[in-house]
Amino acid sequence: MTVETDQSSVAEPITEAATGVSLTEGAASKVASLLAQEGRDDLSLRIAVQPGGCSGLRYQLFFDERSLDGDQMFPFGDVSVVVDRMSLPYLGGATIDFVDTIEKQGFTIDNPAATGSCACGDSFN
Repeated sequence: MTVETDQSSVAEPITEAATGVSLTEGAASKVASLLAQEGRDDLSLRIAVQPGGCSGLRYQLFFDERSLDGDQMFPFGDVSVVVDRMSLPYLGGATIDFVDTIEKQGFTIDNPAATGSCACGDSFN
């Protein structure tokens, strides 16, 4: 999955969570579509923050069936987003969107906790 950090405005989130994450309708729809293609309804979208990238931290988005100690789950209709306890402080108030334009396609994350990002948009600090 392509993930870009984005400090610009994004589509209206389904729900606003200052201490958690929000998913736009477009992102929720794309996640549901990808899960349907996989034929799995037992997976959640896991968002993690890992060391790496030009700015020091990078996002990881992947489907996961695990439930780890300290995970926070955020339900959005038929889609669930899971964040581990170490990543949650970096993602407070973040909104995940899905864009599909002629220029780019993929998930974007508008993160008010990010103080900056690299020029390629792949990492943040």
